[in-house]
Amino acid sequence: MSTNYYAVIMAGGIGSRFWPVSTADFPKQFHDMLGTGKSLLQQTFSRLSKLIPQEQILILTNERYLDLTLEQLPEITASQVVLEPAMRNTSPCIALAAMKIKKMNPDALMLVAPSDHWIEDEDAFMADVQACFDAAQRDDILMTLGIVPTFPNTGYGYIEAENLSASPIAPVKQFREKPDYDTAKTFVEAGNFMWNAGIFIWSVKSILKAFETHLPVMHALFSEGVPVYNTDTEKAFVETNYELAENISIDFGIMEKATNVFVKKATFDWNDLGTWGALHDKLTTSDSENAVVRAKPFFNDATGNMVFSETEKLIVVDGISDYIIVDKEDTLLLFPKSKEQDIKKLVQDIKARFGEKYN
Repeated sequence: MSTNYYAVIMAGGIGSRFWPVSTADFPKQFHDMLGTGKSLLQQTFSRLSKLIPQEQILILTNERYLDLTLEQLPEITASQVVLEPAMRNTSPCIALAAMKIKKMNPDALMLVAPSDHWIEDEDAFMADVQACFDAAQRDDILMTLGIVPTFPNTGYGYIEAENLSASPIAPVKQFREKPDYDTAKTFVEAGNFMWNAGIFIWSVKSILKAFETHLPVMHALFSEGVPVYNTDTEKAFVETNYELAENISIDFGIMEKATNVFVKKATFDWNDLGTWGALHDKLTTSDSENAVVRAKPFFNDATGNMVFSETEKLIVVDGISDYIIVDKEDTLLLFPKSKEQDIKKLVQDIKARFGEKYN
């Protein structure tokens, strides 16, 4: 375990597509979505701490989730939680975290990962991360992990690699946005396209050089805070200046512009758990099966359903197929899986009618 290894876990999202379990006050990363006994954030922290010292793992999240974060991760201190006073996408929070880490250790290597992904083979994941750390230490490059596609998924962005067959680490030719089905099918057939998992590895020197080149205004903004980072006066600087940063993702701001981006072909199974349908796919081996979290189910003439309960309640499903069925203390959701992309709009409609109570 190297003292130069650091990690940044991004845990600020709301996860509205997992409503009604995921809400603005208690987002999905703080829930045990798989019934394992650990929240997604706790699983991510545990996974990364196998390679990275626990005291060198930072959590990026919204101010309103500070108490939740510290409650779920008693291993960390409040100084390891980097609070975003405004929603500005991933570039600003990564720039801030990189500058904080560089001040701690100019030779640091830094991993950035979402808090809500499911990774089955953690040993394979850590081996891939180690390979990326090694590459980032040797060269001035920006690394990302690409997932070998198992089907033409239209819900993910894709990474097109050069000469992927020659080496598991290859230059990135270009990033491609979420495609339609026919385009996704050509990507899979080509053999050199991978799903973009949003997991990045680089040295703090390399990523800050990239910010200076491609997002110079943002780099200059956060550079002003270097004297106060990791001190008692950091919070005041961040609260005053963070909202001034451009609202832009790390993909658009840096990765799609830089010429020194490389991808490592992942050797582990991965699921981004972005929707109820994705959770169903993770928990079943075929679309015809029902997936269950915590409930005591009784199924009759029912297939392809995603059933989630906060308790071990008996849930009877008869004559219903391909539905999302969620039982929460104050909410019951019955919703077609085929319409799951409409859940975000559903949440807005419910908020308009009932106020913040169910948001």
